[in-house]
Amino acid sequence: MNGKERNNIKIGAEVSIVQKQHQGTGELTEGIVSRILTNSKSHPHGIKVQLESGEIGRVKEVKED
Repeated sequence: MNGKERNNIKIGAEVSIVQKQHQGTGELTEGIVSRILTNSKSHPHGIKVQLESGEIGRVKEVKED
């Protein structure tokens, strides 16, 4: 699923994010969402979240159940 729409992302969802320092390489980090940091309904670069590991980045993909 697309990570640009806030309603696609739920607390506890498994996602792939790109952290700010990896935007140039596009390196993805996988984890479980603990907080949704973007307030708007959508964002062109992906909704910003915090993972349970503490890492923060923009969602590129939401894993399907």
